Amino acid sequence: MRRPIVIVPACTRLIGEHPNHAAQHKYVNAVVLGARCMPLVLPALGELADMEAVLDVADGVMLTGSASNVHADLYGQAILDTALPLDTARDATTLPLIRAALERGIPILGICRGFQEMNVALGGTLHQAVQEVPGMLDHRDRPEDALEVQYGPAHAIRLTRGGILAEILGNAAEIQVNSLHGQGIAKLAPGLAVEAVAPDGLVEAYSVAHARSFALAVQWHPEWRATDNPDSMKIFLAFGKACTAYLEQNGVP
Repeated sequence: MRRPIVIVPACTRLIGEHPNHAAQHKYVNAVVLGARCMPLVLPALGELADMEAVLDVADGVMLTGSASNVHADLYGQAILDTALPLDTARDATTLPLIRAALERGIPILGICRGFQEMNVALGGTLHQAVQEVPGMLDHRDRPEDALEVQYGPAHAIRLTRGGILAEILGNAAEIQVNSLHGQGIAKLAPGLAVEAVAPDGLVEAYSVAHARSFALAVQWHPEWRATDNPDSMKIFLAFGKACTAYLEQNGVP
């Protein structure tokens, strides 16, 4: 049987004078080396994308992180800082993709921006600047630091006892994670179950409570050197196992 195919939605990036569809190597590598699946990058086509055609070949969906933010209009707010980057073409691609994938029971894993996209797609809201919310930590990285420092352990998260993520991680009570985000969950969407929280109470992971398959999202970056991190590998392997099960049940050998 072929490897499961995982859809990886692209961001739009200006490279030189030309706009491009782009997916970072670390996410693509995490699908191949972590989940043991075959990534297929989906251009950020918005309304031009034929989601049924895409999902007909998909055995999983992985939503990546990005420098851009989910547009505040999508959760009923005005943009607070117009200097921060947006990617409306990605928004217009991923939000319908999320809802359609969940409807079909296709496994889905959200990371950082993908974590925020899933919450918004299902009716939740975001803090646009977590560091400005009273009682919250500053979860941002420092761009002047080396990548090894930016993606190094930043704080612990407490896992929900008996939760899906805790089970994936061998019933751990807490783990150390990196932290490279300015936005975060304000209101959790209906039907989502908290899987982990940061020391300040910010939601760091959730699952879709009544999903027909694997449906998990995390705020940190497990894709960073995933093969060197046992916790990250457990997450990707669980996702890959679900994609394989979906392929065996629905796919073509």
